[in-house]
Amino acid sequence: MTSMFSRSLANAIFRRNITRTPCIRTLHTSRPVLNASGALNNILEGVALPVQVKTVTARGIHLVDGMILPSACIFLDAKVFLWNVPEKLWEGWEKKHFEIFEMVVPKPEILLFGTGQRVAVLPPALHQYLRQTGIQVDVMDTRNACSTYNLLAEEGRQVAAALLPMSPKSWRTA
Repeated sequence: MTSMFSRSLANAIFRRNITRTPCIRTLHTSRPVLNASGALNNILEGVALPVQVKTVTARGIHLVDGMILPSACIFLDAKVFLWNVPEKLWEGWEKKHFEIFEMVVPKPEILLFGTGQRVAVLPPALHQYLRQTGIQVDVMDTRNACSTYNLLAEEGRQVAAALLPMSPKSWRTA
């Protein structure tokens, strides 16, 4: 008896729902916001898209936009800077090669240092100098530094990369 009652109740509810007219919902949109000149505001204006690396080869660092960087460079605040450093790793390197990280505001929370084809430990004096600026430094080969940079930049993190090419080249001759 209860199953017959529940079946008839379910049928009644089902029939009532079928015979109802469908509810028409309107699409809710927000009003466009106009700036002082009467033009629409660009919500992406001022938002810098991060630099993205496509691949790293012997020719240089290939960016997603097609640019090839054949020499040392720095990715900082969605910009690319050519980096004038000595061609021989750690010979003639001084604090002046890292001064850009002292001046930039906001400072990156992490600096990925790509040392070329192989990982080369940063000299203690340079490592100490960078730590005093308040930036965490991770040293790795350039391929891994680029892929880590892509990941962290995509997450929206304050990340910078100082990258050496796979084979040493001066930016003046590259």
